This record gives sequence, structure tokens and C-alpha cells, in this order.
Amino acid sequence: MPQHASAGRGSISVDHLPPDLTRELYRHMRTARDLDTEAIALQRQGVFPAYVSVRGQEAAQVGSATALDPDRDFVFPTYREMAAAQAHGVDMVDYMASHRALWHGGLYDVAASRFGAVNAVVGGPVPHAVGWAVGERLRGDDGVALAYFGDGASSEGDVHESMNFAGVYGAPVVFFCQNNQWALSVPNDRQVAGGSISARAQGYGMPGVLVDGNDAGAVHAATAEAVARARRGEGPTLIEALTYRVEPHSTSDDPGRYRDGAETERWLRRDPVTLLREAILAAGHADENALAEADAAALQEARRIRDGVAAAPEPDGAELFTHVFRESTDELARQRRTWQEEVEL
Repeated sequence: MPQHASAGRGSISVDHLPPDLTRELYRHMRTARDLDTEAIALQRQGVFPAYVSVRGQEAAQVGSATALDPDRDFVFPTYREMAAAQAHGVDMVDYMASHRALWHGGLYDVAASRFGAVNAVVGGPVPHAVGWAVGERLRGDDGVALAYFGDGASSEGDVHESMNFAGVYGAPVVFFCQNNQWALSVPNDRQVAGGSISARAQGYGMPGVLVDGNDAGAVHAATAEAVARARRGEGPTLIEALTYRVEPHSTSDDPGRYRDGAETERWLRRDPVTLLREAILAAGHADENALAEADAAALQEARRIRDGVAAAPEPDGAELFTHVFRESTDELARQRRTWQEEVEL
């Protein structure tokens, strides 16, 4: 499998892509960018207890998610895949309810959406994706699993074991690493030996692809190729999308304590939304008026989602004890009685 272009170019090209695809990519990325801005504001207002921004990673997420078949494939996300959820067709009011801590992991239907629940375990979605993929083949179906994880998670044992298992058994999985340069406060050069995550793929008997994570078209092409390969029964692929986390790790983080602001400024000049917009105009896939309409529609959709999640009713507190175990235990029943007594005081 060929290596796709890595980060570092001043511009991108979409000449090789269908115009309707580039416009779809832009619509999803623009909506995610505006929703991200609204979500940060909700956290500052106390509506969300915490939030993790996706700003700067929209191309990596939207480019990969749109390469899947939402009726056959299944996504296993971390806690930062809001843009991927939006592009995959998840109900975003119900998805964003996760950040309000409403219900167990959100209000959307994970099975129907074919998009896993928010997973805050570092590397946690990866073994889940491999398990689902193996089960898919045992059922005789042709779905493909896509597992998102970060550069920090690539150092976790769960990720290594999952890739080795998938390589040995030829599981239909796309391992998608968003290398945003920082494992929270630890830079790549202090936790990735050899400087490349995709290079590790050879040891697991699968192709490794390094792609410019700020080039939505390149990400889409690399992911579509990996999905097609898995669907043909040719096994897993590891994709490393080189991008950058321009915002703090979360709303409780202060990146000024561990990274140089000049580095962030350099990456801001390669903003993926701006790059795609300029490429669409250069290719003649849309004009300024059409993109202005897309911008307005994206902002309206982001505000609709914002208002919907802010107004979502809080669940009954008794639901804290629902689905903890298949069958309740004496200890859980005791805790529920204690909670009820405190509520009734």
C-alpha cells in the first residue's frame, strides 16, 4: 500500500476527488468546528462539567468517517471523536448529552448508530474493535471496524496486543491513529521510539500508512483504501494521520505549561477547514456564495444542537443504578436505598 503525503505542505488539492464529496467533507467539518466552539462555551457556562476539543482534527475525523458504510461498518471512538460522530450520522443532540453526563454514555442508540459510546480509557476502543471485527467475520458478514486512538494510546499494551491479534487472524479492522503530537503533556519524541507509529505496522503483518491528517481528501482516500482491503478479506491496516491538537487537551488543561505557543501558531496556519475551503475554490468545486451558504447552514445546525443538548431534561436519579449489573446485587440495592433516603430528606 502506498504512503500518502505527510504533513508540512502549505496547501492541499482536491482535483482528484468528486465535487460532491469535497462539499460533503466541508459541510461536516464546518459544522463540527462551529459545534466545537459552542461546546467550549457550554463548558465555560457550567452546562458541561468538562469538554475535549476537536479543533484542528476535523479533517482526520471527517475524512476517515465518511469513508465508511454506516449501514455495515462500526466505529469505536475515544472521547474526542465528535466530528467523526457528526459525519457518521449520529444524532448529535443525544451524542453531546454525553458531555452533560446524562445517562450512561449518552442518549443515542449505539447499536443503531453503529458508533460506539464515548470511551475515556486510553486505548480502550481498540480491543473492542478487534473483537467486533472477528465476530463480524464469524457471522459471515462483511462489515469493517474502525478504531480511533491517539499517539499516546499507541504505547498501551492493549493496542499492541489488539494489533498483533488482528494481524494473526486477519481481522477486518482499520486502526486509525490521530497523531496530534501530544500524549496529553508528553511530546512524540518522548514516547514514540523511531518517530513513526505507522512504521510499527510491519511488525504486526499489516500495511502502515502515514497521511497528512489536515488534508481531508488524503485521509478519506487512505481510509477508503484500507476499508476496501479489509472488506476483501485482506486483513487490517494501520493509518497514522499526522495532525495537531491546537486547543488544550481538555477544558481543565493548561498547555502553556508544557508546549511552545509558536508551535501551535505554525499549525494554525495549516488549519484543515481553511485548507479544504481554499482547495475547493481552486478546483472549482464550489464558489464563494455556495460556501457562504454552507457556513451559514453549519452555524445554524451547531446552534440547534447546542440548544437541544442544553435543554435536554436530566434523568431520574434512580437511573444511576440501572444497567450497572444484569441482575442487581445486595450491595447495589443497599446503595440505592441509601440514595433514596438522602433524596427524601
